[in-house]
Amino acid sequence: MPDPDERLSFTLAHVPGVTPDKWVRRWHERAPRVPLSLTRVTAADAADTVREGIVDAALLRLPTDRTGLHTIPLYTETTVVVTPKDHLVTAAEEVSGDDLADDVVLHPLDDVLDWDGPPGLPAVERPATTGDAVELVAAGVGLLVVPQSLARLHHRKDLTYRPLTDAPQSRVALAWPEDGTTELMDLFIGIVRGRTPNSTRGRTRAPAPATKSESGQNGDTAPTRKAASRKSPPRKPSGGKKRHRGSGGPRGGRGGPR
Repeated sequence: MPDPDERLSFTLAHVPGVTPDKWVRRWHERAPRVPLSLTRVTAADAADTVREGIVDAALLRLPTDRTGLHTIPLYTETTVVVTPKDHLVTAAEEVSGDDLADDVVLHPLDDVLDWDGPPGLPAVERPATTGDAVELVAAGVGLLVVPQSLARLHHRKDLTYRPLTDAPQSRVALAWPEDGTTELMDLFIGIVRGRTPNSTRGRTRAPAPATKSESGQNGDTAPTRKAASRKSPPRKPSGGKKRHRGSGGPRGGRGGPR
């Protein structure tokens, strides 16, 4: 099997709020000679970026158009409402849509949640981006419902957030082309699924040469180990007779030193 290190690089896209840092670290540990390039893309462009071959794979949010893609859901995000720190909803540890009924709740055009619209009162206009909506929340125009990772991404000292219990949740998934399951892709799939380097599933790299302490596991040096572990037969005393203490002469041999 060809060594994936012979390939030039692996390019991974990710949407805002998704942090691939832990997987990137594991990649560098397992394929140190293969650069992994990260590129940030919008939620709307993520799937097309993969389909068009601009990147090898992407960490994106579901639901999305999966035409021509393989996808593996990785985890589900908590949905929160972003609010000024002095708002009434901050008195509770979590809130429901009914608690927002009298508030203006912004609905940005790049909303990633699978619903027709958030609870509460609609704003006069929809903000273009989530970042724009956060600025409006800070200005006291309304509230905003987003995945928690986006609330953290757009963190401000004057804002906070609370979990929204009855809102839809987004799922983060790994996506790659249907015809693009390469050795490097298999390697990254194994990393995000938590496989160990020694896992037999999805292994794409030849195992490293065994050390002397490891090679005995497959029988390569077992005979040598046995030979080394055998005790040497006891030597017969020189002269054929036991010497007694006090019999005279140094212990180095009969008759003392020559």
